[in-house]
Amino acid sequence: MIAALLRFSLVQRVMILLVTLGISAAGFWSFKTLPIDAFPDISAPQVQVIIKANGMSPSEVEQRITFPIEMEMQGIPGQTVLRSTTKYALSVIVIDFEDDMDIYLARNLVTERLNQVWASLPADIEGGLAPITTPLGEIFMYRIISQNDGMGTGGNGGKDQDNVKHYSNQELRTLQDWVIRPHLRKVDGVADVNSLGGEVRTYEVVIKPKELVKHGISVDEVEHALMESNRNAGGDRINKNDEVLLVRTVGKLNGIKDIRDVAVRTRYGKPIHVHDVADVRVGSMTRYGAVTADGEGEAVTGLVLLRKGANSLKTVAGTKEALEELKSILPEGVVIESFYDRTDLITKAVWTVEKALGEAVILVLLVLIIMLGDIRSALTVALILPLTVLFTFIMMKLFNVSANLMSLGGLAIAIGIL
Repeated sequence: MIAALLRFSLVQRVMILLVTLGISAAGFWSFKTLPIDAFPDISAPQVQVIIKANGMSPSEVEQRITFPIEMEMQGIPGQTVLRSTTKYALSVIVIDFEDDMDIYLARNLVTERLNQVWASLPADIEGGLAPITTPLGEIFMYRIISQNDGMGTGGNGGKDQDNVKHYSNQELRTLQDWVIRPHLRKVDGVADVNSLGGEVRTYEVVIKPKELVKHGISVDEVEHALMESNRNAGGDRINKNDEVLLVRTVGKLNGIKDIRDVAVRTRYGKPIHVHDVADVRVGSMTRYGAVTADGEGEAVTGLVLLRKGANSLKTVAGTKEALEELKSILPEGVVIESFYDRTDLITKAVWTVEKALGEAVILVLLVLIIMLGDIRSALTVALILPLTVLFTFIMMKLFNVSANLMSLGGLAIAIGIL
């Protein structure tokens, strides 16, 4: 059998050479396009349903939200594990699927079941499916710094810091939520960007009980007036002089002044406004934690999550490019400083394995030279090793195995065995 194979190889030299070149080219392409990470992601396809129910106790969340959703999620095709966690104002339902389950199909199945049960859930809840990521998806973290607050290491281009506006954590969080986060979510490979720290800006209407009694107005009337006033309404069209004019009413509230001027009721031809019965001010949502940095106080940070199956190195590189683009958009005195970058870990891990691979090839070549006593024969045998590595990369690409510390380490061991 071996003799026949050798004769075939010697006779069909051109074909063998072409096959070798084809394997080499495909191997190089596979290596360049392989997902690269520090560690293998062995987690099963998983879909999380996260529901927020402000003000509800754990027992109420369990009875009215978690239990109905769990019952609806029973029997989804490919499901292996169904579990949940219920906390104050929060319900998290986790559904694990079989390893060969397509994650997008799994999410579609869960979404269908969730839509079926949604109408029976409390009306004031919010939430849905968590991003397509894994426990190893935290690849990049950064914080937003107002250079005039003493935090960070960057300069301000030689300008006097006294002339640069100081931004509060609430303003930085607003910048993170409405400018930075949407821009980073467009990067290929990013599943989501979580905002951490700071204060989420809100407008608060603080009722004055005595004024309500004085004017004979209830809290419900104030709430109803605010809800009804905070909307735009479309009208009809008016044809005039061969032109079409669109008619609409603009009532969307855009700030404190608009809220203060909302009319709650009219008495004796005189409107009673919100500012007559309440104080309107800028506030923040209730916080359940805080982020601190280097012992210098609270900070506003962002966490970039990797989409399942995406390339970590390319995603981090794209994130850095997006942050560079943001420099021209950010207000003067605001900088973004990264403090965790998965690229460093991946680069060191891959370099360690590549070094081991190189050393293994050299050692094997030396052993062959010593054992065979002929450099030409040793080189002929040693040529099989790179070809084997390239063929392995092709198989890794076909079976969607990432290049990581374990897979490349196993390849180094295999070279030694060969």
